[in-house]
Amino acid sequence: HAQVGTGALNVHTFAGTLALLFWVPFLVAGNKTLLGSALFGIIAIFFWWVTTIAGLLILLRWLPSRGRHASEASEDTWSDGPGLSLLAHFGMLCGVAVFTFAYLTSAV
Repeated sequence: HAQVGTGALNVHTFAGTLALLFWVPFLVAGNKTLLGSALFGIIAIFFWWVTTIAGLLILLRWLPSRGRHASEASEDTWSDGPGLSLLAHFGMLCGVAVFTFAYLTSAV
């Protein structure tokens, strides 16, 4: 599970940065500019989806291990464990679904 978390963390950070760098200008730019164009919005949404999927893959590291050499399960609290990460990444999944719906229905 550590390999999934490490690779996904790098993709998550990189794609999240690109998502913000494309999404914020897309929202504030006029429709007749490059930054406000449909292509710019599609690229931003693509990076939001990559960020979300990578974030959900990061959560895989919290799945319990099975087998003879598996370590003991640890207690989950808001500051330690997957609780806050679950809330954040499933919240992001809902958010990116709303972004996509708003974009597809021309609400943005």
